Amino acid sequence: MDTYTYTIGNKIYVNLTNRCSNDCEFCVRRTDAFKEIGLWLEHEPTAEEVINSFENLDAAEEVVFCGYGEPMYRLGVMLEVAEYVKGKGKPTRVNTNGQAALILGEGVPEKLCGKLDTVNVSLNATTAKGYQELCHSEFGEKAFYAMLDFAKECKKYVPKVVFSIVDVVGEEEIARARDIAAAVGVDLRVRRYVR
Repeated sequence: MDTYTYTIGNKIYVNLTNRCSNDCEFCVRRTDAFKEIGLWLEHEPTAEEVINSFENLDAAEEVVFCGYGEPMYRLGVMLEVAEYVKGKGKPTRVNTNGQAALILGEGVPEKLCGKLDTVNVSLNATTAKGYQELCHSEFGEKAFYAMLDFAKECKKYVPKVVFSIVDVVGEEEIARARDIAAAVGVDLRVRRYVR
């Protein structure tokens, strides 16, 4: 059975698609980390199906668009669900690879205005070459630059924009990531690597 929403801690996560423009070496899709949740989808949900699958939304600290794929592929559904969630007074976040302009064309950050409280962009590496070696984007090295531009543009429309990088990349890479985040004007979150 398709899992459209799932809870970890006091956050509800929304799984909209399995499509992604990346095939990252470290992706949880390559592991059994969330196997028991059943995030591989046979059917991509409508906004109504997602909304109907919410359990205990009132108790949620945050609703996060993050599953086994890139949420921006389902931008319309994501925004409709986010609007519903915001109407219930709950904060919203998307975890994204930042390649929305390459996937959908220009103008995506503006559409997020008023719908999302946080955009979390997976930085993953600090050079275009390193990013491509790790993430294997279908867009090649230009994915790295599109991701940086996306984060910069999101700052105009979304209250909080964050780059994230996994803790296993080493201190030098994390230091370079901090410099990149500072140059773009966003925060950096160093997150634990999940196997």
